Amino acid sequence: MTLHKPQIVTLGGLNIDLVVRVPVIPKPGETITGHSFATFPGGKGANQTVALARLGAQVCMIGRVGADSFGETLLQNLRQEGVRTDFIKIDDQRATGVALITVEDSGQNNISVAPGANMAVSAEEVAAAFSALAEVDMLVMPLETPMEAILTAARLAREHGARVALNPAPAQPLPPELLQWVDIIIPNEFEAAALTHIETSDEAGARQAALQLHEWTGGSVTLTLGERGALLLDAAQSPPQFTFLPAFRVTAVDTTAAGDAFVAGLAVGLSEGMSLTEAAQLGSAAGAISVTRHGAQPSLPKRSEVEAFIQSRSNPGV
Repeated sequence: MTLHKPQIVTLGGLNIDLVVRVPVIPKPGETITGHSFATFPGGKGANQTVALARLGAQVCMIGRVGADSFGETLLQNLRQEGVRTDFIKIDDQRATGVALITVEDSGQNNISVAPGANMAVSAEEVAAAFSALAEVDMLVMPLETPMEAILTAARLAREHGARVALNPAPAQPLPPELLQWVDIIIPNEFEAAALTHIETSDEAGARQAALQLHEWTGGSVTLTLGERGALLLDAAQSPPQFTFLPAFRVTAVDTTAAGDAFVAGLAVGLSEGMSLTEAAQLGSAAGAISVTRHGAQPSLPKRSEVEAFIQSRSNPGV
């Protein structure tokens, strides 16, 4: 057990997830009668924040919510997880972000997001947060806030001596200024393809896309491939080395926060001094557990659960 509790800052979206479970995801123009409806706290940034806290990090989140009941629910939920929330601004002009999620019986989903207050986070708010922080080990962020805020966070994290972990979701063009500050980029196969314009459906394409991302950032790449596993390109080795990490086999019921759980496990592991492969295994296990449960944040496992899961899978015959 590490004696150092990772100090991690997150910048990202806070949404309320409105989830309908259906037999199959409807085609355009088709109406499907669902099984159930539920609301959950979500947003990739908030999901990653909660996952980081449950895996053992001390987390401070930067973001915005609306002055509404959804915003209060999200703030209360983060506080219950031990997350520092004094740099989450309450916006009286914009509503809290909302995600409309359809989950089919296979566990696959589609998601439509109205970002609301998330897209009003300013560079000034980011700067104020970093000026108040004495120690930062890592910055973790998706692309759910304005690019100016993201650029400011990456620059200030580097000035604090912290590493920058970028989850480029939702995928969008990345300015070279941001890429030069990224220590590890964590796309899924679709985001990697969108960023590099390289097809990632086979191993050769995935390797080529990972190499392109490494050339742009100079850092490591962890390309998640869903149920196939993850392709790692470790920049700490000379020359950088590829490793393929197979996915843990589980029965999925809801994949909504699997990527967020993976990102959190990877970030915590790296912040604790693990190798890229060891940290990715921690993330892979967290993601595997999450897909066996319903909802985004309710599905995120605690560190003890993840360690027990890894231990059980390392035993012969499991």
